[in-house]
Amino acid sequence: MKLKEVQYTFRETLNVKYDVAEIDTFFFLLTDYLYDKKRIDVAMQPDIDIEDTKALFEALMQLKADKPIQYIIGETEFFGLPFKVNKNVLIPRPETEELVSWIIDSVDKHKPLKILDIGTGSGCIAISLAKHLKNAEIHALDVSTKALDVAKMNAVLHKAKVNFINHNILSDTFDTALKFDIIVSNPPYVRELEKQLMKPNVLANEPHIALFVADGNPLQFYKAIVQFCKTALLESGHLYFEINEFLGEETVNMMISTHFKTIELKQDIFGKDRMVKGKKI
Repeated sequence: MKLKEVQYTFRETLNVKYDVAEIDTFFFLLTDYLYDKKRIDVAMQPDIDIEDTKALFEALMQLKADKPIQYIIGETEFFGLPFKVNKNVLIPRPETEELVSWIIDSVDKHKPLKILDIGTGSGCIAISLAKHLKNAEIHALDVSTKALDVAKMNAVLHKAKVNFINHNILSDTFDTALKFDIIVSNPPYVRELEKQLMKPNVLANEPHIALFVADGNPLQFYKAIVQFCKTALLESGHLYFEINEFLGEETVNMMISTHFKTIELKQDIFGKDRMVKGKKI
């Protein structure tokens, strides 16, 4: 069957859910992954014929059933690097790349640093920092052993030295003998009431443990991390958060009332409150 014919079938099947440009992106990601045929190959050779299209049509049915393309091919790109992903970790977002950029641009790259990433998931923050901050000692923590399996696989893939820790930050049993110059976290921050704003493919597939918090205590993880910073973050050390766009002011006020000063609230490329940075008093 000619790939061009399959492409038309993709468009006809998915046009209720996605626009043509997004459908074509899915299609070419799959042809590259399954057959090593890139967009340019299909454009230059419109009559490319594929004998076995079973996997391609299976992927189409998964897309129709709202499975994210990243989980179908098992990979996504973050900060210029490929990262393995599966149902046990969140799919890294462009906004989180901005958080990583903020850290890299703010530090002295020649200075030895100890950095802790809390809620590492796929390891995208920790590994990206390890690749760009050669003098940094990177640690990464997550409550999920299955998420840590993915993060460790990505660390091996990129030959990144990261010390992974299995721990629940809501617990107080952690080795606080470790002291850090920087602590960064993209913790769960979506309130239950905000589920209606989310895409069906996110709700149906991505791990809820990494996404949602109770409406009545939306800053639960932020408060726990700030408390942890009392002992684990060095004086004049910095804490970086990715945050809920609707709770920027509340997050800043919470940090002001504890141990932080020089607090910066930063917007993402979409103009939404997305990141906070604070210096420990």
